[in-house]
Amino acid sequence: ARLSSARLGTAAAEHERILREIESTDTNCIGPTLRSVYDGQEHGLFMEKLDVRIRNHDREIEKMCNHHFQGFVDSITELLKVRGEAQKLKVRRDGKDCVSEELKRCRIQQRNIATTIDKLTHCLPGKQTHPEYYPALRTLEQLEQTCLPRAGQYRFCSIMAENIPKLRTQIRDTAMMQLRDFLESIRKHSDKIGETAIKQVQNTSYKQIHPSRDQSSLLQPSTKEAKYNEVELITPVPGAQDLVDFSPVYRCLHIYTVLGLRDVFENYYRKQRRKQARLVLQPHSNMHETLEGYRRYFNQIVGFFVVEDHILHTTRGLVNRAYVEELWELALSKIVAALRTHSSYCDDPDLILDLKNLIVLFADTLQGYGFPVSQLFDMLLEMREQYGEILLKRWNITFRQVLDQDNYSPIPVSTELEYRQYTSQFPLQDPELEKLPFPKKLPFSEFVPKVYCQIKEFIYASLKYSEDLHLSSTEVDDMIRKSTNLLLTRTLSHCLQYAIKKKNVGLAELVQVIINTTHLEQSCHFLEEFISNITNVPPDTVNATKLYGTSTFKDARHGAEAEIYTSLNTKIDQFLQLADYDWLAAVQGVGTASDYLIDLIAFLKSTFSVFTNLPGKVAQTACMSACKHIATSLMQLLLDPEIRQISMGALHQLNADVKECESFARAGPVAGFQGDTLLLAFSDLRQLLDLFTQWDWSTYLADYGKSTCKYLRVNPHTALALLEKMKEMSRKNNVFAQFRKTDRDRQKLIDTIIKQLRNLIAQHHA
Repeated sequence: ARLSSARLGTAAAEHERILREIESTDTNCIGPTLRSVYDGQEHGLFMEKLDVRIRNHDREIEKMCNHHFQGFVDSITELLKVRGEAQKLKVRRDGKDCVSEELKRCRIQQRNIATTIDKLTHCLPGKQTHPEYYPALRTLEQLEQTCLPRAGQYRFCSIMAENIPKLRTQIRDTAMMQLRDFLESIRKHSDKIGETAIKQVQNTSYKQIHPSRDQSSLLQPSTKEAKYNEVELITPVPGAQDLVDFSPVYRCLHIYTVLGLRDVFENYYRKQRRKQARLVLQPHSNMHETLEGYRRYFNQIVGFFVVEDHILHTTRGLVNRAYVEELWELALSKIVAALRTHSSYCDDPDLILDLKNLIVLFADTLQGYGFPVSQLFDMLLEMREQYGEILLKRWNITFRQVLDQDNYSPIPVSTELEYRQYTSQFPLQDPELEKLPFPKKLPFSEFVPKVYCQIKEFIYASLKYSEDLHLSSTEVDDMIRKSTNLLLTRTLSHCLQYAIKKKNVGLAELVQVIINTTHLEQSCHFLEEFISNITNVPPDTVNATKLYGTSTFKDARHGAEAEIYTSLNTKIDQFLQLADYDWLAAVQGVGTASDYLIDLIAFLKSTFSVFTNLPGKVAQTACMSACKHIATSLMQLLLDPEIRQISMGALHQLNADVKECESFARAGPVAGFQGDTLLLAFSDLRQLLDLFTQWDWSTYLADYGKSTCKYLRVNPHTALALLEKMKEMSRKNNVFAQFRKTDRDRQKLIDTIIKQLRNLIAQHHA
């Protein structure tokens, strides 16, 4: 065993010497060394030791190349310098036999290292450009097809050849990971990208707003928007390319192109972006509650399509125009549907107006990138109808408040300043009133200037929505006029009717309504001019819509007039209900009018004194209507079927009351009647009472049917009905009539007249 161990130790030392000799000997002289190996008895052990030494050198070479290449190059550079010096030394010492064995060994090592450097240089680009993925792939291709075959059959070459596919996969996966990060980043930052793009358009189309009128809060943008629009200074705004690093997209596209997987990449990119588009186009359920909700929605959509537009113009076919247009068409339909749904929940005109401004800015931004947006402007015109309806509801409340708070009395003015204040609000043109000294009264009440100003405010609000919709002046003018007509014919008209017909409205208030609506009617042409001034469209333009203000106020006035007549008659009925006639009263001396009728006449005199300011023939019509109503009511009272008996005394009392009415009519309670026109209201009643109180039946029967008949207005049916009531009275109240010849004669006379009246009726009214 000791002998064997000693023998192995000797062999190991010999093998180590041989290996050192192989490493340090010129390759041309290595033959004898190798022969000694094969002649030895421990050939197998030497081969194992040689394999170990080779693997060690392989690891050192790979480690040197991978981790210390630069230092290695620096060392070689130094060695090259040493070689140069050594050559000089060789020249100087040429011919000398004394060459250091150590120098020979260094020279051989230097040559071997130079050879290694030459072989590794072909592989060097693949290592140097690894962080630059696209060039790295190109270099790997060059390395695989050109460099490695030229490097020879070295073990490190086969190792590198085996790793090339792995490197390709690693580069592809790394690029895809960066692309996913990019997609996630733009999804999160679409809001900011869109906000930036919209702000660029806002800066480009910036225009100073000059308020030229005193408008309600409705007509102003929201506080933040107003400040932004009115005082914003135009400052440079970064573009999408400044906010987003698109290099991951370009890098990944190039890598997949080099790998022959461009179609795979395009399909993946488009699929992912379609998914993101669906998320972006899905609005939050409460988006309609605030303007900020709409703004975030628009910003995200703009951000999405700004990115796609940038990709379209900076890559070759990753996305094409057809793909982007298809995506936009899908998006547009969803945007319009979402806006229709969410805007329908809104009942605030301020929010609708701000939303309209946002949509215009949104559309202008995308139009600047080449996307068609006509559907958005069509939808804005649809929203215009909704905005108009909301305005009408708001102004309905405003008009009702104005009418409810009005005192329906002429406006007193004490100074010139106060007078000018009212005339600046309403175009009053009354030269006679101008001449009167102060204090004086305007003919209308407060609601006239307030209603007139509110109509103008509504016109301003309508104009506000029409701005920036790319409409012509004629189209804007037409929209405003149609909206104003709806305000006049529907909203204001209903409010006026409400004010006229509400409970407890008095005659004085109705008279003031008539005066007020007359002045508003006269102001309509000023409203026409007002609209023309703000739209720059002359009112006499062909096909221009005319305002219906005249008819609106005229209808309201007619409604007030009819209500006056109805209210007056209702009041008269209240007095007539107090009538308490004794239908069985005996004939007395000269009677006086009933108390209720005296009170009624006093009321009429007081009422008609207020009617002096009414325009036209309203006062005369009201007075004639009142007198006719009194006469008709008294006639109905006489003919009431419930009253079966009437005495001559009762007819004399009624005659006294009619005389009182005739006296009132003859006195001319209102101006404008010619002659005894007002007395005609009582003519039917007067002739009937004269016929009975004077018992002038012979004249009536003889002249009936003639135009000269004294009792031309007495209907035989009416006379017959009243006569039968007198007959019933005579029959029941004269129990002993058969004992008095005068009563019997009177009864026979009544019977005779009744018979003649029936014959008369039969002859003339068969």
